Amino acid sequence: MKWLKSLLIAGTLQVLAVAAGHAGANLDQIKQAGVLKVGTEGTYAPFTYHDESNALVGFDVEIAKAIGEKLGVKVEFLEGKWDGLIAGLDANRYDAVINEVGITDARKAKYDFSDPYIASKAVLIVRGDDTDIKTFADLKGKKAAQSLTSNFAKLAEKNGAELVGTDGFDQSIQLLLTGRADATINDSLSFLDFKKHKPDANVKIAAQEENADYSGVIVRKGDPELVAAINKALADIKADGTYKKIADKYFGQDVSK
Repeated sequence: MKWLKSLLIAGTLQVLAVAAGHAGANLDQIKQAGVLKVGTEGTYAPFTYHDESNALVGFDVEIAKAIGEKLGVKVEFLEGKWDGLIAGLDANRYDAVINEVGITDARKAKYDFSDPYIASKAVLIVRGDDTDIKTFADLKGKKAAQSLTSNFAKLAEKNGAELVGTDGFDQSIQLLLTGRADATINDSLSFLDFKKHKPDANVKIAAQEENADYSGVIVRKGDPELVAAINKALADIKADGTYKKIADKYFGQDVSK
């Protein structure tokens, strides 16, 4: 049976050799090609969208370019609709998706993520001159402008608010400003983006949830070298001030935590 034992050992060594050859293969290919292919929507401001000149811009776009610079490669953006964006990783259309992709257990079961690079929290938004609503609990008996199917609407309802249905953030803010609603619970990043463009708008954050939702760069499973390289790039751009510069441009403050 010595021949069988030798065959098993040889087979095991061959599997290990293949595995070793594959480890880091994607990162090697990216560096050899000099290109990091990134999937993104291109229709999701302020993260990834087209400006008046039709150039692809946004917070995530600039973060991706900064990562590419640290890796020593150019970034090629491939745009697609959200519904099929992450699935594009499976089809090898690109190496990563950078599109404010939330880090969830369900996604982590199938894909790998970088360290978080952006955090969002549920915030309670009221008019700037409102002195009655200071906490989520103060929503009891008040009108909250919400997208009715959102988690924000559930949070408002849980705190006793009467819901006023809207199509999204912009309409919620308008109802608030015109007095047709007393408050809205929404995403902190959306609020910061709004205030960046309209700093004089008569709205403020009265309260925010402590727990944040985090987003990261999502890649195919099985390439820890690529994840490590992206993590190092993210750490470097935070250390050298690049991240702060980009965050200030789009949100007016650090949005990593």
